[in-house]
Amino acid sequence: MSAVKCIGILTSGGDAPGMNAAIRAVTRSAIYNGMSVKGIYRGYKGLITDEIVDFKTQNVSNIIQRGGTILKTARCEEFKTPEGRKLAYDRLMEHGIDALVSIGGDGSLTGARIFAQEFNYPIVGLPGTIDNDLFGTDVTIGYDTALNTIMECVDKIRDTATSHDRLFFIEVMGRDAGFLALNGAIASGAEAAIIPEISMEKDQLAEMIETGFRKSKNSSIVLVAESEVTGGAMGVAERVKKEYPQFDVRVSILGHLQRGGSPTAQDRILATRMGVAAIDALLDDQRNVMMGIQNDEIVYVPFSKAIKNDKPINRDLLDTLRVSSI
Repeated sequence: MSAVKCIGILTSGGDAPGMNAAIRAVTRSAIYNGMSVKGIYRGYKGLITDEIVDFKTQNVSNIIQRGGTILKTARCEEFKTPEGRKLAYDRLMEHGIDALVSIGGDGSLTGARIFAQEFNYPIVGLPGTIDNDLFGTDVTIGYDTALNTIMECVDKIRDTATSHDRLFFIEVMGRDAGFLALNGAIASGAEAAIIPEISMEKDQLAEMIETGFRKSKNSSIVLVAESEVTGGAMGVAERVKKEYPQFDVRVSILGHLQRGGSPTAQDRILATRMGVAAIDALLDDQRNVMMGIQNDEIVYVPFSKAIKNDKPINRDLLDTLRVSSI
């Protein structure tokens, strides 16, 4: 029998659609298995400031369809210090919380990993980030919804681009990863995607324009990942104005639009499966693992792997985009 009688659940870092579905699944699965549940508000910060409440089944009623996170989220500098983590640990002990489920991205899992090691404390992570940049899982919670949002926005911008014969650079999220830009470009029929993974290797803009870009088209749309490497949409547009003044250039930055909205069926199902699996993992005495999904099967990914390894972009998708946008 597992020693875990009471679990704490928190969301940390940037919010992602589907986090509420995950909170709901974790809470109900824990209760189903005879555990008590405490909701921790504002991520690791709430652990330190003691924003911890009992969660019952009804606390998570009617939230599966909501974007954002009912538990709120916050960045927490204090948790990055040994003193802050000790405070957090004391709070967990005060409330009798035997294990933690942390839903978030790279930074959240890094914090979880350090904390788990320092105090020999069981934590299970769920990958909640629209960037899809965690290693060991085919997709992260929130990614599918963000991709659909990008597609809808680009469809609308295309109407304007076509009416005016314009070149539109649309900036999407993904500071270090081009998944949203690349798949968003394929889904919306964009002409190209400028992503950090490739910017390291070659000048994507020059290549795009020199390969007879727009020969057969009046308007064009290019998705750009927000990144220091790519320079973002503004950086790329500035270059075009200087080097290729013949183009009528416009920039659109989608920003936080991409983070919000009701999660898609895919994200709700993924979050629910992972939430239930997180409790199974704790019952199985697993610790310091992230729930992942590979080939539609739930897998356990050690924190060390999920955080340390960069998730590779599928190079075939670049060819797919190139071929389908001529």
